[in-house]
Amino acid sequence: MQFGFLGINYNKASLDIRDQVAFTETMKMEFLSAAETLGVEQCMVLSTCNRSEIYFFYEEEEQFSQMRALYERTFEEASPGQYLISYIGEAAISYLFRIAAGLESLVLGEDQILGQVKEALDFSRTMGHSKKELNKVVRDAITCAKRIKTELKISEKPLSVSYIGILQLDKIAGIKGKQVLVIGSGKTAVLAIRYLHEYGAKHVTVCSRTLAHAKALRQEFPDMRVVPYEQRYEALETCEIAVSATSSPHLVVKKEKLKHKGTITFLDLASPRDIDTGVAELEGVALINLDSLLVMVEENKRERQRLVEESRQLIEEGVRETLDWLKVSRMDATIESLQQRCSEIVEDSYDYLNRRIALNTREQKILRKVLNASLQRLLHEPIRELKQLETQEEQDTYKALIERLFQM
Repeated sequence: MQFGFLGINYNKASLDIRDQVAFTETMKMEFLSAAETLGVEQCMVLSTCNRSEIYFFYEEEEQFSQMRALYERTFEEASPGQYLISYIGEAAISYLFRIAAGLESLVLGEDQILGQVKEALDFSRTMGHSKKELNKVVRDAITCAKRIKTELKISEKPLSVSYIGILQLDKIAGIKGKQVLVIGSGKTAVLAIRYLHEYGAKHVTVCSRTLAHAKALRQEFPDMRVVPYEQRYEALETCEIAVSATSSPHLVVKKEKLKHKGTITFLDLASPRDIDTGVAELEGVALINLDSLLVMVEENKRERQRLVEESRQLIEEGVRETLDWLKVSRMDATIESLQQRCSEIVEDSYDYLNRRIALNTREQKILRKVLNASLQRLLHEPIRELKQLETQEEQDTYKALIERLFQM
């Protein structure tokens, strides 16, 4: 039995191809059923926005080629053959471990993929296409990924400029319970508003040139206040935090027009900048801009890369343990048959002796235990040797020999 992987991801195929090569729930069920007709009884489909991959166990070499052909037929119109990547054995297991840990993701160390791997295994199990071996390999990959996230905390090094900006804002000013003004209503501004709500801002006011865009945000944020762009300076007078993220080629907040009294912290997420850097010279005013944020992003990238290298060592350990388990598991059926044969001999011998010798209940129990212990002792060394066999060829040879010797 061999473990295999086939699929395409963002490194190999364009977004257009990835859109065409994507599994629906129905397609997953059809694919798993088709794989079973090929003799592949254990198969998992991992389908995300960036990848469409299958992981499976197969018995015969030709089954791997058949699975590749099945994959290509499933997405025939997209002609995915040239974009396919594949791995076998240890390389396939190692790839799955890296996938679960987020090391093959567009954003290194991201958390979402781990949940997607769990869901893929649950789907396969529910459909009856995952048994002991596939369950073990995928669960080991999940366990290793959790260990990496717990010990190395890669995902705690954010790479989003918006998120890092909000973290800095919270560190300097404390967002919870504060009055906040957001200038702009584009994607960056919307992301900032979500983070502000997450961090407990008391009231968020949005100021935008495009009022229709700003008002549309009320569907997601019904308590949000919207004011015209021309009233931004008036709005700034009553807020404690201001976030600006427009696409304006000019400054939207100038030092000489700012009439704010008290303290205020600005977060400028725009490029070119929205906030006049001169505002930082005013009493009670603090400014966070892209220059400082981008430095932090680069530092986090370098730290993530360092942690990725550390995580590879944990993955290598996990893969070795899984491979060792798979080697032993190939002999499980033979070992179970030997132990079953042992139990049959114990029962036959016990029945014979029990008929010939008058034994009380206590003596009967002792006799059965002694017979069983004696035969188990005889089998102990052979079973230990069977578990240490390295190659498939050796295992097959010993299986045949044992079946012949013990007439199993």
